[in-house]
Amino acid sequence: MIGLAYAVFLACWVLLAYIFAGYPLLVWLQARLWPRPVHKQAIRPTVSVIIAVRDGARFIQGKLSNLGTLNYPRERIEIIVACDGCTDATASLARHFGDPRVRILDFKRHRGKAACLNDAVAIARGEVLLMTDVRQKLAPVALRELVANLADPSVGAAGGELLLADAETGFAHSVDAYWRYEKLIRHSESLSGSTIGVSGALYAMRCELYRPLPQGTVLDDVLVPMRVIAAGKRVVFEPRALAWDRVTQAPAEERVRKIRTLAGNCQLIQLAPWLLWPGRNPAWFRFASHKLLRLAAPWLLLALSLTSTYLATVHLACAATFALLLAGGALVLAGRMQPVVARWLPVRLAVAFFYLNLFAAQALLAFARNRGLQLW
Repeated sequence: MIGLAYAVFLACWVLLAYIFAGYPLLVWLQARLWPRPVHKQAIRPTVSVIIAVRDGARFIQGKLSNLGTLNYPRERIEIIVACDGCTDATASLARHFGDPRVRILDFKRHRGKAACLNDAVAIARGEVLLMTDVRQKLAPVALRELVANLADPSVGAAGGELLLADAETGFAHSVDAYWRYEKLIRHSESLSGSTIGVSGALYAMRCELYRPLPQGTVLDDVLVPMRVIAAGKRVVFEPRALAWDRVTQAPAEERVRKIRTLAGNCQLIQLAPWLLWPGRNPAWFRFASHKLLRLAAPWLLLALSLTSTYLATVHLACAATFALLLAGGALVLAGRMQPVVARWLPVRLAVAFFYLNLFAAQALLAFARNRGLQLW
């Protein structure tokens, strides 16, 4: 029994180390030793900006004003706003904004973001699609920098960098710390080949590579780039193309968003099982390492906790792991109880790690109980 428990303990340690440190280090080394540069050029194809929105009256005029600041020829841009059964004045405000480039699709029935994207792309006239959300503001050079990557014929899509602002709480600083870690991984993936996900707030792609999304798709910003990769093109990360959003301030607020996102990874397998087959998915290894194993992490942590507790008096490594887990728990507790302490880097990292895995466990349970995810 002790031998089996120790084998489980070691397996959990190895897998967790790979998920959170080994894989990021591996793609970082690939980016440094075998980089795949993108041959950017200043090109100006026609662009269709696609905004799918549900009840975005608070943001729509600010978003359209922000799009007017893009450093790109105005006559080469059209803007399509797809309103998904909005119950507020989103469509009316967009319609009366006064920019002739804006086209409105006002759907009376709520069908979900994926359906809106499909319908908007179907009428798009641009050679390039710029996908963006209604809430985030874009840097003036964002579109120009994204499109420059598409001058390289090997590149099919380019994602921008989402910056989180207005961190006012210790938890918000923890979310920002995790997001910085995630962007480092995406940057390394891009430099060494392709990143497997983009930020839905800002990415550009060749229009001919878009394929209609399955009804109810939650993670269009993962499935779309994975299809681009399957078509033989690269998906790259462009750090000069910036978008800004407000960071979530409390766990309850982040929980809803994160559980939906993580459960969306389970839905991806349901909607696109080809993602699991190396023969059909050229980025299978990265997809499994970056997305799928993250869902297993909380259960590996649970098994590690149980086996290290059971073997703490038998193996020194288990005793050290048990002490490390207790220390991590103490940091999380301190961060929740003392706002000043919550801004310290070790506490921020511990809190981010704790909630990431808590939400991952809840997401898997939520998906198992109810396969029908919310459309927004």
